[in-house]
Amino acid sequence: MAPPLPQPSASHPHKARTGLNRWIHAFGYSLQGLKAGWGEKAFRSEACLAVVMIPAAFWLGGSWIEVALLAGSVLLVLIVELLNTGIEAAIDRIGPELHDLSKRAKDMGSAAVLLSLLLCGGIWITALYQRFAHAIH
Repeated sequence: MAPPLPQPSASHPHKARTGLNRWIHAFGYSLQGLKAGWGEKAFRSEACLAVVMIPAAFWLGGSWIEVALLAGSVLLVLIVELLNTGIEAAIDRIGPELHDLSKRAKDMGSAAVLLSLLLCGGIWITALYQRFAHAIH
């Protein structure tokens, strides 16, 4: 028999929520996260591009798999940007002084954003080439 799960601490009232109440609050926190992300210039720029690129994915994609790859790669950039912003906020909360580990964490978050942008760009360039290759040749 598995050991019983630890009970939520009285010092964390959010952990005591269960069921639909927990889902409702989690959704609210997610919306607050998106609002906080909107306050970041990079996320705002990428979100504005996503508003154009996600509908374009339905036009450009020839199958549901292609649409999923095109739209998913755009959403992945937004997700990674939010995670990077969260890392930066946590590091900044610790303190403003320069530290090798803080720099390393921020650089890795930035590298993750770069890789997601390269992946997204590669998928879109390949899809555009496939769609318009006949016009080039």
